[in-house]
Amino acid sequence: MKYIRLKTGLNKDHIQNRLNYNPEIIELHLIEADLYHPERIIQAIRLLKAKGVRVYLHHPMMYKGQYLDIISSNEKMREHYDWSCELLASICKQEQIKCVVHCHYNSSESTDYKDKDKRKETRKRIETILQISSECFLWEDTIEGIFSAENPFLFSEIVQPLNLSLNIDISHSFIALKGDNQKLQKHLEKFHSFADYFHLVDSTGTFHDSLPLGEGNINWHMVKPYVKDTDFIFEIDLRASKHSDCTPMIKSAAYFNSIGEKEK
Repeated sequence: MKYIRLKTGLNKDHIQNRLNYNPEIIELHLIEADLYHPERIIQAIRLLKAKGVRVYLHHPMMYKGQYLDIISSNEKMREHYDWSCELLASICKQEQIKCVVHCHYNSSESTDYKDKDKRKETRKRIETILQISSECFLWEDTIEGIFSAENPFLFSEIVQPLNLSLNIDISHSFIALKGDNQKLQKHLEKFHSFADYFHLVDSTGTFHDSLPLGEGNINWHMVKPYVKDTDFIFEIDLRASKHSDCTPMIKSAAYFNSIGEKEK
């Protein structure tokens, strides 16, 4: 089957589960604890590369139990953000791979995109990380706030002037646009040329539900032409099943493969 593109953590059993499906791509979702054992990250990368798998990293979402925010007023969080980016950039350069990074998550200090000063601060902080590496990072959108599709200034103030390499999460964009497929298409038309990577996830468009493809309201027939020639993974939430079982991602790959075939 084409497009077997999956996510996992560093757990060896979970990695083996993914390898059973002969994946093209695996994204390693890291947690804070992984950062203090970089040799384990490198070991997992090299294991996968030896199997012919293209590897991406995902920057940890949290620091000491709190979601990261690039403009956090917590100085220790900001220091951790920068330090962790330096560490992962060094691994990416060594292993010749890339890492997905979030500016922030929802309900953070970056939530209010109408605050011009915070938008400016976000851009400056991104520029700080770009000084660490302009090549290693893929900047992912979230469901609300400054670095989301709901921010009408995201393209003109941040993405275009910084020529940012993006990871567009289709479900995040869809939720930020209130579940409107027409707005999602306009968003993809504007942003897709900056996207070097995608997360494919379905959603009802009302909250962060992370559904397998075909179980939400996203028009995947419309989306597929924008993403099919670019690297991506099926980043389906596995909370309803065991993390050792990536079946929802495999089913999503089958659904994605079927798009277009029915019309022939």
